[in-house]
Amino acid sequence: MNNDLVQNNNRQVGIWLLIGVGMLIIQVLLGGITRLTESGLSITEWKPITGILPPMDTVSWQAEFDKYKLTYQFRYVHVYFTLEDFKFIFFWEWFHRAWARLIGVVFIVGFVYFFVRKKFNKGMILSMIILFLLGALQGVIGWIMVKSGLVPEKYFVGHVELATHFMAAMGLLCYVLWFALSLLVQQDQFVVNTRLSQLFLFIMVVLFFQLIYGSLMAGLKAAQSAPTWPAINGYFIPPTLYELTPLSKNLISNNITVQFIHRALAYLLMVMIIIAWLRSGKIKNNRLLNFLRASVLFFVLVQVILGILTVINATVSNRFVLLGVSHQFIGMLLLMTVVSLFYVLRKKRILM
Repeated sequence: MNNDLVQNNNRQVGIWLLIGVGMLIIQVLLGGITRLTESGLSITEWKPITGILPPMDTVSWQAEFDKYKLTYQFRYVHVYFTLEDFKFIFFWEWFHRAWARLIGVVFIVGFVYFFVRKKFNKGMILSMIILFLLGALQGVIGWIMVKSGLVPEKYFVGHVELATHFMAAMGLLCYVLWFALSLLVQQDQFVVNTRLSQLFLFIMVVLFFQLIYGSLMAGLKAAQSAPTWPAINGYFIPPTLYELTPLSKNLISNNITVQFIHRALAYLLMVMIIIAWLRSGKIKNNRLLNFLRASVLFFVLVQVILGILTVINATVSNRFVLLGVSHQFIGMLLLMTVVSLFYVLRKKRILM
């Protein structure tokens, strides 16, 4: 197979993967809306096939509503809900699940098409299998998360389960993006710079923990516990950071501690990215790197601002939903840009 044909095949598969990346971003945003509107427990059963269609008549709607009425969330949080209120939260959870199914269809149809047309090389097959396994695993984790909120005396899904679901989604997103980059980035677009590569590796590690704490913030509704800035309820180092026992429990279950760590990691990330931006400015004549370095600085600054606005508006429902979803969206763009920079930056020249 000649080189031009290989590059053309790679480009087509890479674009298909980028479409998948876009669909995954939408899926995560739908998950964010579902969480912020407290819609996640509205569908109490997992029906991968028959659950594709929503209720089609009044009797079916009432049957779904009756199932929801058995949850503790309805009894103690949404007891005032009418059928119309229920339809609103049902829509977001249904849409979130339906979009996930659509992603599966797009990947399966694309896989069959490219396989039949012999667009894949041998090295892609294992990557495709891993991709499908990660997608299926994400669905299973999602249902485990929902089940965590359908038990007695639980009003919402578990915050650890939510964080696991979100981080699995981020792992899948990064995997698909990395796969696409491996097919689309040309050899002359790589930059050999060991120090910068190591710096962005460290940035990725910090960002990984930052995303975990962002999802814990969401699951615990920690923003509402301290809707202030720059201090946290009047303290820069809150006295309640270690109030839970055992001590380690504070790291994942103390609202104030989680918010404190989330803020601290945000400031650390911003400083590191500014340093990386300054250092990478010495590299000339690489349009991809210049675009990515400008993007990562822009996204981290916007992300910090959105984070502040989200916290101080945490008790204003409509603003909180809009800002929370925007914060999540920019966070994903920041992650993708950092991953792309780490991919482009190399410790040594590679031959393709």
